[in-house]
Amino acid sequence: MCGIIGYTGKNQAMPVIVKGLETLEYRGYDSAGIALDKKEKFSVIKSEGKLENLIRKIESADVSSTAGIGHTRWATHGKPTETNAHPHTSENGMFCVVHNGIIENASVIKNELVKKGYSFVSETDTEVIPQLLSYHYDGNMLEAMRKTFMSFEGSFAVAVMCKDESDVIYAAKKQSPLIVGRGNGENLLASDVSALADKAETFAYLEDGEFAVVRKDSVEFYDMCLNHVTKNFEKNETQHAENTKGGFEHYMLKEIFEQPEKIRNLIKDKIKNGKIFLDEIAGLSLEIAKAEKLYIVACGSAYHAAMAGKYALEEFCRIPAEVDIASEFRYRNPPIDEKTLVVVISQSGETADTIAAMRLANSKGAFVTGIVNVLPSTIANECDYVIATKAGREVAVATTKGYTTQVVALYMLALHMASVRKTLSDKELEFYAEKIKEIPAQIETVLADCEKFEKFAGKYTDKNNIFFIGRNTDFAAASEGALKLKEISYINCTALPAGELKHGTIALVENGTPVIALCCNERLYKKTMSNIEEVVSRGAEIFLIRKETISHKLNCSEIVIPECIDIFSPVSEVIPLQLFAYFVAKKKGCNIDMPKNLAKSVTVE
Repeated sequence: MCGIIGYTGKNQAMPVIVKGLETLEYRGYDSAGIALDKKEKFSVIKSEGKLENLIRKIESADVSSTAGIGHTRWATHGKPTETNAHPHTSENGMFCVVHNGIIENASVIKNELVKKGYSFVSETDTEVIPQLLSYHYDGNMLEAMRKTFMSFEGSFAVAVMCKDESDVIYAAKKQSPLIVGRGNGENLLASDVSALADKAETFAYLEDGEFAVVRKDSVEFYDMCLNHVTKNFEKNETQHAENTKGGFEHYMLKEIFEQPEKIRNLIKDKIKNGKIFLDEIAGLSLEIAKAEKLYIVACGSAYHAAMAGKYALEEFCRIPAEVDIASEFRYRNPPIDEKTLVVVISQSGETADTIAAMRLANSKGAFVTGIVNVLPSTIANECDYVIATKAGREVAVATTKGYTTQVVALYMLALHMASVRKTLSDKELEFYAEKIKEIPAQIETVLADCEKFEKFAGKYTDKNNIFFIGRNTDFAAASEGALKLKEISYINCTALPAGELKHGTIALVENGTPVIALCCNERLYKKTMSNIEEVVSRGAEIFLIRKETISHKLNCSEIVIPECIDIFSPVSEVIPLQLFAYFVAKKKGCNIDMPKNLAKSVTVE
């Protein structure tokens, strides 16, 4: 992984490919490359690091061509070097390939090809693709594709050019997204629909086990048996998001400040007769009423959103709610049947482990609802029901508005389900609906004190380890806060329930140890304060996040958030943690929007 773009048409390919790669930058990458079809050979240009390095190389090269492919790579097999960057070519120069995913049996295939006299130059799993195509090719490109891709285990989204066929791009897909777009005298393919904006008038997704043949004036699809496949193309409503920071220094800070607007947009039109009602899942009412268990499955920040949402779902709906990490859930044998509801959460809708968990749940008869930001996407397309978070394009790799809109979507889901299950009275439903409407204003109050966080951040730039503690809803927010700081400042951060301190972790607390304590759950704040006193007595330095109604006698740095009900507090209290992480990373001089080694959309295991 991480980003693929291909173009063939009436215009010069290079500007389209570069613009597509720029659109895909937000997904995270550590090298980039392009290949142009020069009729007699492929012109391949690659570089380590950021896209600007590749663009500098392009400026001094002959880039005239009407067909080509491009890639931004997030290293999986082999270091992020120019040699390992995509595209990769076959030893005989016949094939050129870009690839997202992982070929799990690449080493076995490589060993067999080496025995047959083939030489390899990279450390990647991807290089086996053009080499195996070369081995199988006898002039019939589709047959070579069939034989090659039937040999692979794992996941792939692949774009291939063959020297024998000018201005043609072949594509193959299994468990990694790939989209074909049709334009006016030009056709494209990409791993993300946003990269098709401005050029593709319509688009269609490849399904697992399908091939595409993309020419400038036609697109054809085939299955693994090389039977023709007919597809319905959808109108492309995607517009290129303006790549401007709107006066902010970083996209992350801009997106932090967009959160009130995005949450207002999410809840707009969802409150009817004083209650939350989600039209998107209206058809699920019977299943909601008879459900006996709920699983929420996600990865990373989406998993932390699930943690926050679990409390509302259990309290409002009186249903057991289990939160699972998707990469673990998919390899369990969870007790799922037609009385089980499963919610899968993914900002991109393309998270590989979450997709696998969704498919597992579907295979067991569960009704699956997706909470996603990107429409269309694999999860949005395959779920029984979809709740769109409407956060808009999120450029910074570390999510902010994507996360908070997921949490609010879970709150709305909980209230909708409570209404169907009749576990809350009308008065209670109206009360909680009003409290959700207050969340954007609460966030704006925290953002108004933005400068305060920069002052606090200076105390933490030289720290190697920071602990985050909280109980219940506070622990959910603490988990996301720890991840934010870890992601963009590279400080080792650990979040744990405050009550678990005594079970091992307190042995690491000594004089000067930083502890960020969340104390916004009024029902449990006295318990949390006792845990804070335990680490203070061992020399810890406390940074306290509390509600204005909670008092204390600690001598510490603190941020006070507006009054809000306990069950919804994770949204407001995570905002200080986002800002804190941002300013610590800024003072450390880190690449905030594109942290090292991270990808926006994790499309491999």
